[in-house]
Amino acid sequence: MDSKICDGKLYIYLKGRISSENSSDMEKEAEAIINKNPNMETVIDVNELIYISSAGLRVLLRLKKEIKGDVIIVNASPEIYDIFEVTGFSDIFDVKKKLRNISIDGCEIIGEGAVGTVYRIDEDTIVKVYKEGISMEEINRENEMAKKAFLMGIPTAISYDVVTVGNSYGTVFEMIKADNYNELIRENPEDKERIVREYAMFLKKIHSVDMTGTILPDMRDIFVSFINEIGDILPKDLSDKLIRLIKDMPSCMRVVHGDVQMKNVMYDGKEPLLIDMDSLSVGNPVFELQGLYISYKLYEEDEEGNTFKFLGITKEMADYIYDKTMEYYFEGKSEDEKRDAEIKIRIVAYIRFLHLVAVRNIGLPSLKDIRVEHTISHLYENLMKVTNLQI
Repeated sequence: MDSKICDGKLYIYLKGRISSENSSDMEKEAEAIINKNPNMETVIDVNELIYISSAGLRVLLRLKKEIKGDVIIVNASPEIYDIFEVTGFSDIFDVKKKLRNISIDGCEIIGEGAVGTVYRIDEDTIVKVYKEGISMEEINRENEMAKKAFLMGIPTAISYDVVTVGNSYGTVFEMIKADNYNELIRENPEDKERIVREYAMFLKKIHSVDMTGTILPDMRDIFVSFINEIGDILPKDLSDKLIRLIKDMPSCMRVVHGDVQMKNVMYDGKEPLLIDMDSLSVGNPVFELQGLYISYKLYEEDEEGNTFKFLGITKEMADYIYDKTMEYYFEGKSEDEKRDAEIKIRIVAYIRFLHLVAVRNIGLPSLKDIRVEHTISHLYENLMKVTNLQI
């Protein structure tokens, strides 16, 4: 029996067959490991366990009573998981099935975000592969957020399986012949006006959903944390004013996706669908629209060709998407209201952009200093024109 300590948890590995003939030996060995590492959260890995009898199950029960911390069983094969299910052990222990492994060799990339990349496996299926280091807890949270959003009336893809992809985890979604809106506008530029209008109306639909009664992060808190993390490069007068403006914003329980640029909105032939739900939050729509300004405007400002590199579209098309999206989103508003909203979107975008380039180091390292300089200059210029940040 092997064991190890990792991230403050005790891992015990059960292998082969456990029956009445060897269960006593297994129990003595496991007890020795537990007594040597008392009061620790324990993970029992059954990846290489072929069979466990009722005698072995009784040993697990006795071990659970001895272990002071939490106990979880992981990597149960379908056969082992069935044993736990039939005997009711899955009600006593937290049992996790062994994840199937899939390959993404040769698969098309259809989306990329802060924590993962989305690949098309086949015509009907996509998988989001998370960056190494993203925990199962984070993945489960994202999937739960997607289900919660779906039940609240937000069209979104619901996962049906969690897998491994090499050394990373992945979430599998069924998407029937779905393309993202970035692909649609690239492949059908002559239809760009209809596509952008449909996209803008979808954004308005998302932002009309009230998430009162749910526990989701508040974008005000998230952006205050961004400001605190970029404190070393942000002049104190700017930092203080931005924090004050954000904290003064009234509470808003409208849903905010957090990264709703066109790569993260799919179309299945019937309606738009959101993917990449790891940043789902609540807040004023300004916290959503700032992300579009970053994607379609800001990165291109000091790096000609960025939108083509990242989105596969020209600067002219990126400008069209952003400008038309704002036009349709704020349809019916006066010109003064539109200008006011645009300034606020930019201010919030500058906060996020500074965090991306200075803390997350997303972008060319050679452009980091000039981007920071330009963004701080933009903040000074635009903050003079507003008294609040809500739109």
